[in-house]
Amino acid sequence: MTPAIFGLSGLRLTANERAFFRDSDPAGYILFGRNIESREQVRALTDELRSIHGRDRLLITIDQEGGRVARMKPPVWPAYPAGAAFDALFDLAPASAIEAARANAEALGHDLHEVGITCTHAPVLDVRQHGAHDVIGDRAYGFEPLRVAAIGRAVLDGLSRAGVVGTIKHMPGHGRSLVDTHKELPTVTASAEELESDIAPFKALADAPIAMTGHLVFTAWDAHRPATQSPFVIEQIIRGQIGFDGLLLTDDLDMEALSGTVPERAETAIRAGCDIALNCWGKMPDMIGICERVGAMSAVSAERHARALDAICAPQSSAEQAELVVKRDALLALLQAAEAKA
Repeated sequence: MTPAIFGLSGLRLTANERAFFRDSDPAGYILFGRNIESREQVRALTDELRSIHGRDRLLITIDQEGGRVARMKPPVWPAYPAGAAFDALFDLAPASAIEAARANAEALGHDLHEVGITCTHAPVLDVRQHGAHDVIGDRAYGFEPLRVAAIGRAVLDGLSRAGVVGTIKHMPGHGRSLVDTHKELPTVTASAEELESDIAPFKALADAPIAMTGHLVFTAWDAHRPATQSPFVIEQIIRGQIGFDGLLLTDDLDMEALSGTVPERAETAIRAGCDIALNCWGKMPDMIGICERVGAMSAVSAERHARALDAICAPQSSAEQAELVVKRDALLALLQAAEAKA
């Protein structure tokens, strides 16, 4: 198995993609808007991916957080609120915010499960910081680590009830970034003591089966390499201090925060200790290059990958999606009512 998650070029697999995926046997796939048209089309696409590998359990992933990060959009699929909505409700009624986040995630998970998607890259556990770039912004669950962890746990639980596994991101924390990692490499100069608050939500949810790194340099830990490619950050902070022993994915390797070719970026990340190289854009030369450079998945990564697949299960709740949405909206309305009285 190749330690990579690959993207697809369009709404259906090409003959070249089908043959390449069969031979390379990647750890999973990621879908974007270019791969999504209708419920029937997405289900046919995910079924075809499963047929290549001859197994039902397969990591077919997507960035479906809600808010501005959503690949499945109206009018085919409903819109879901950004993380900031649950943060705001938490100020008024913490238990209601937790339950609203859980119901929302379960409803969103039903959309994914219906079309054969088994993993979404959420929840965002980055602790929001005043003055930081808006690349995280309202995607976050707040400025307070324990609140972020509590809402994040509810999101993982809601997704699991719908038969979908979540991904905690972006380890060891993206909240202090002053630039957009899609465009350039951020350098975080906070001290190790200050960064304790950034890693706190990840420590609280370290038992999650899947996590994603962030492409940021943390001078307190490694002044020369971004976390995704830093052996020190991965082994000492993510695996050690945070205590995460699940499947560790890179963030998208095409992002301009990283230097070198995409295959070179993948090789550096895998050598640093990441389990999976995430290559999103379905460019065949890059995917072939990654396979040539990273080789086969290690035994340790294969065991983590197997545990992540074990976390994909049948829906554990009989709640209807419409019922969950009504519940979420009734809880979020508590905030609107309080604001109207103020």
